[in-house]
Amino acid sequence: MKRRHHRKPFALLDWAGRRTQKPSAANLQLQIEAYPAGVDHTADFGGQLILGDNLTVMAALLPEWEERIDLIYADPPFLTGKAYAARIGRGEDSRRPSEWHTVDGYRDTWINGAAYLDMLHPRLQLMYQLLAPSGTLYLHLDWHASAYARILLDEIFGPDRFLNEIVWIYHGPSPIRSAFKRKHDTILVYTKSKDYTFNADAVRVAYNPSTIKTFDSSPKAGFGKVPDLARGKVPEDWWYFPVVARLHKERSGYPTQKPEALLERIILASSNPDDVVADFFCGSGTTPVVADRLGRRWLACDQSPPAIHTTYRRFMLKQVNKPFTVWKADEEKTRSSLQLLIALSQSGAQITMKLEGLQSDKASPDIFPENLVLWEVDWDYDRRVFCSQSQAVRPWREDFIDLQLGYTYDQPGTHTLCIRASDSQSRSGLTTRKIKVSF
Repeated sequence: MKRRHHRKPFALLDWAGRRTQKPSAANLQLQIEAYPAGVDHTADFGGQLILGDNLTVMAALLPEWEERIDLIYADPPFLTGKAYAARIGRGEDSRRPSEWHTVDGYRDTWINGAAYLDMLHPRLQLMYQLLAPSGTLYLHLDWHASAYARILLDEIFGPDRFLNEIVWIYHGPSPIRSAFKRKHDTILVYTKSKDYTFNADAVRVAYNPSTIKTFDSSPKAGFGKVPDLARGKVPEDWWYFPVVARLHKERSGYPTQKPEALLERIILASSNPDDVVADFFCGSGTTPVVADRLGRRWLACDQSPPAIHTTYRRFMLKQVNKPFTVWKADEEKTRSSLQLLIALSQSGAQITMKLEGLQSDKASPDIFPENLVLWEVDWDYDRRVFCSQSQAVRPWREDFIDLQLGYTYDQPGTHTLCIRASDSQSRSGLTTRKIKVSF
């Protein structure tokens, strides 16, 4: 990649043990080709969902994606010193902690601040390499680390490429009594060059009613300039969106999930239809879900199996524009597998598959079907890549999931079926069956 010349920052950040890192590239293995219900099976894949360490994953993506990604939204750990749990099962939406069932979500704990910067710095450098010349990075942090990150971004992008410091304001309870309540996050926006995408008309909002009233009462308001009130205005750099805890329809139980409205504004402003949007700390999957809805292609990565599991489930529960693929970095271990209990019936070319139970390698018994989150079938398995053609998914906060799936073949012959299931603890398993179809 040709390095762009930019004005040097007037300050550099140094920390104990700072060094230049050259990450190795992961070996990415294709696991699933996913065709959610209603999607066109002949359409090109619209996205890639990757389980793995984003440092080695981004290094692996460089040969294909260097300077080709139009927008990157990054929501890394915030340096809070906390470990976050994901809520699972029937209590995933309860407001009563006593009803929660949880698994590890992700850890935001570090030996010290230097260890955190050792994590963040090389990842920001790789994001710069992956961004297209007209691309934009939105880095989402809070008061813990945003000051350090801005100095790093000035070094990597150049201070002239700083575009905005966006303040996301939200409401919620706070135990703080010795200081002002901390109720905002900071999103640092940098562009790769001066020729960047910004679609002002796509993100206009209505004027405040008091502003409209002022202009109606006095034509001299606004220093003699009368705005197009019906057209609306480009938002300021402070945004109010409710946190997901207040959005019943969006809650997945995954920690620190971001609202879809926040990502919608970012994606509409800084990308165009069919552009590539990436999120390498994808968490619950808000970025790829919104990118697909808005007609963008996407790349999403996370090292947490519950994150990939949640993102996959969100796609399977939505009306998706395009099929997508799921990949796994070779260093990632597969979670303890499930054994599936299957009943199969056949009438000519019609096949009915029934899932009758799940068994894990844990000593404690599993509760079925309460522990079942989704199951899916590849009706012509090639023994290389699982192709998800039919799915049954339990919606958030609901108990029901269909335990029967059917299919009608249009070609005679011997077919291999592969059935895959996942439980609330992000474990999965698959089994195969052979059938012979004749007309």
